[in-house]
Amino acid sequence: MKIVVPMAGIGKRMRPHTLTIPKPLLPIAGKPIVQRLVEDIANVCDEQIDEIGFIIGDFGKEVEDSLIKVAESLGAKGRIFHQEEALGTAHAIMCAKEMLDGKTIVAFADTLFRADFKLDEEKDGIIWVQRVEDPSAFGVVQLDDEGYITDFVEKPEEFVSDLAIIGIYYFKDGAYLRENLQYLLDNKIMDKGEYQITDGLQRMRKAGSRFAPGTVIEWLDCGNKNATVHTNQRVLEFIKDEKIVSDSAKLNNSVIIPPCFVGDDVVLENSVVGPHVSIGNGTKITDSRVSNSIIQESTEISGLQASNSMIGNHSKLSIEAREWSVGDYNQISE
Repeated sequence: MKIVVPMAGIGKRMRPHTLTIPKPLLPIAGKPIVQRLVEDIANVCDEQIDEIGFIIGDFGKEVEDSLIKVAESLGAKGRIFHQEEALGTAHAIMCAKEMLDGKTIVAFADTLFRADFKLDEEKDGIIWVQRVEDPSAFGVVQLDDEGYITDFVEKPEEFVSDLAIIGIYYFKDGAYLRENLQYLLDNKIMDKGEYQITDGLQRMRKAGSRFAPGTVIEWLDCGNKNATVHTNQRVLEFIKDEKIVSDSAKLNNSVIIPPCFVGDDVVLENSVVGPHVSIGNGTKITDSRVSNSIIQESTEISGLQASNSMIGNHSKLSIEAREWSVGDYNQISE
């Protein structure tokens, strides 16, 4: 089994957090988004993952080395491919066309999921979907009476289905996928100036491929700050029975309200942290109250009252104490 992970986007909606690190490497409960993604996929596969290919932009050698380690943590060979121009989902996948052979999963690295099924590897293909309230913002699928996909519709203006494609696909024959996506590129078949995987899927379906939906329990978006903080909260709930507070963390007159991830050499002084907080290695938090937030590595925080927040690596944030004189029946908020 192979996994192809297109992740060349620059993550504009996540700025400033993506100015120095690609969005798929942002941490969720102590692990990069892309690592949690491939681990989730491995959990629904009965087969060993042999190769994982990452399609990236100009992210630098340090990022490339990190991605290779992600693959190796699953016992797979890691491979790096580059997409120099953003020309759509089909174009991104074809940057790793030499990997498209045999059983292949394509997973776009801005989403996580929960599922309770094992992948049926005998099917021609499986498209992961989730029911949504407003399908007009997504690509959706329509099904026949047997539960197979009969149509792919991009961002329907009128209701045709509420089964949204979440960006994860399984193909029994990766070479056949490659052939159909190459056809799009060779014949310049584009939608709004981009080559779309759904056009390739339509071509395969019309030629006889039968695609089934893979319905997930929960689809977790990492597209912007608020969504990513919410995803961190949900993942902490999933893994709350695991050991996620490092033994090297130092608590001085402080309390951790679970579930929280606390990395190595974290120092908490006169603070209350949690629930649903992830703290990266080497961070120090003093005189603060933090909940439902992601704080990355080697950061220093003092005097902070925060929730629904993201704070990056190597940051310093100090909020000075204030004096107040507040009379009866006043109401003050910030």
